[in-house]
Amino acid sequence: MASQPRKRSHTRAHDLVSDLTQRILLGTFKPGDKLPSESSIVREQGVSRTVVREALSKLQASGLVETRHGVGTFVLERQRQAGLHLGIETAVGVRQVLELRIGIEGQAAALAALRRTDEQMRRMRQALDDYQDLAAAGDSCIEADRRFHLLIAEATGNVYFTEVMNQLGRAMIPRDRIDPAERAGANLARHAYLANLEHEAILNAIRRQDPDAARAAIWLHLANSRDRLLPDIGSVAHAR
Repeated sequence: MASQPRKRSHTRAHDLVSDLTQRILLGTFKPGDKLPSESSIVREQGVSRTVVREALSKLQASGLVETRHGVGTFVLERQRQAGLHLGIETAVGVRQVLELRIGIEGQAAALAALRRTDEQMRRMRQALDDYQDLAAAGDSCIEADRRFHLLIAEATGNVYFTEVMNQLGRAMIPRDRIDPAERAGANLARHAYLANLEHEAILNAIRRQDPDAARAAIWLHLANSRDRLLPDIGSVAHAR
């Protein structure tokens, strides 16, 4: 019995570390930003100061933040990772990145359907509303598109999905980076409209907490995105 409170404390610290890490990786807290004070985190999360200090210590050990005594805790500039160097200026590069994303994001969507919170659903909805407004105005909706996919990764509750998606960087939404001659005369406005319909299907499956439907919806979206941009190159089979 004596060990139970300590176990709950460790669990809460782990949850807080995951929450703060996700916010840092998603850019809610940017390099140089000061994290909320201990007192603010205690009030926001409903945890003890001991839990907050343990969580901040773990973040510091992971190299995400540094604590300046008497001043506060600040987000550090993240070191460039050596892992992913993706060349996507060609049609072949785009195809390969989309194949990679199908594997990663299919599982992410399934986990998000099981684990998403109401707040995460609200933020996904806002990302798609922004996407639609930008597309309707004829503006680039790439940032909103990327944000939607990052929010799905966040909703898995697994920081490594967010980390991998962040490392993809601009390769995540590559349609503006390939040679225009290889776009096969693509109508990008039409593509944005069709992608929006597919985004809505993904969102609805996650809202219903249907992991199989979420996985299938994102598989279809990414396969279709590849085929809309690159209709003449070899590809994975359709999920139709």
